Amino acid sequence: MYRMFHCKFGLIFLFIVLYAGNIFALGSKQDTQDHTPQHHEDFSQLNGQTDENRAEQVIKTLAAAYPHQIESVEFRNGDWALLLRGKWYYYAGGRMLPENLLSDAAKYSRQALYNYPTELPPWKKPSPEEAERFKNTAINRNSSKTQRSNHFFDDLWRIHNSDEAFQRVKTIRFLGKNILVHYLILEEIALVEEDILTAAKKDAKVQAWIDGTDRLEAWNWRTIADTQNRSYHSYGLAIDILPKSLGGKETYWLWTMHKRSDWWNVSYNERFHPPDAVIKAFEKYGFIWGGKWRIYDTMHFEYRPELFLLSGLEVETRR
Repeated sequence: MYRMFHCKFGLIFLFIVLYAGNIFALGSKQDTQDHTPQHHEDFSQLNGQTDENRAEQVIKTLAAAYPHQIESVEFRNGDWALLLRGKWYYYAGGRMLPENLLSDAAKYSRQALYNYPTELPPWKKPSPEEAERFKNTAINRNSSKTQRSNHFFDDLWRIHNSDEAFQRVKTIRFLGKNILVHYLILEEIALVEEDILTAAKKDAKVQAWIDGTDRLEAWNWRTIADTQNRSYHSYGLAIDILPKSLGGKETYWLWTMHKRSDWWNVSYNERFHPPDAVIKAFEKYGFIWGGKWRIYDTMHFEYRPELFLLSGLEVETRR
């Protein structure tokens, strides 16, 4: 009897320690990070597409990216839609809404369904007009009256609250540290690590980057800072990799904004970038890199295979 109690107590204690440790590590950035690529002006009108053409492309691309979750796609009730776990979701002007919310579409903003660039675009000093737009983005980021609907991605990953999230995330060893990620991307994470470690054998810069890594932050149930939009960290689909030292460089626009008012003028040379081989390893398996956002977040990687497919890029998926 004592042995059974001792075993159960040990398991409970271990669970509490792991949970608390994870929350402590991740909570340090809960109030400061926004991983939304807000510089994309109109997610549905890219490359000269009409909204209807973009709707068909997005819906079919989502089905290709997540074939085991999405059952079928079709044009119905005047819009492109997909069947996800028995529920129809409509493009709805880029909002990805279930049928029962279509009448309230104006309450929601567009999803971040944009074309992901193949390479890091050349940096150029923002024009006065662009600088003003970036300045207003920072000022107005907390005042938006609309928010993105969480319904589609909640159903896609079967995570609607923190309890469900904790049921779906699992621990994996990555670059010598334990992180919690959604169980459906465990294989992708392992393959990313394998490619990074292989690259490190030939590239001293990659090995130095690994050795200089301090914190890895993955699952954390929260909304994006100062918004009601759910962070991809909540699904266990995002990883932040922080070095022991930034060497005086910048990694995240909001942190930079607290130090200098013209945060948008930080060139690539002033930012901390992981080695190219690391970025390519993540991208190969469907993770976008926040360093390619003009509102930059160079520590951030996020599992979004659909964005690669929208851009006509190949990605190795295990879905």
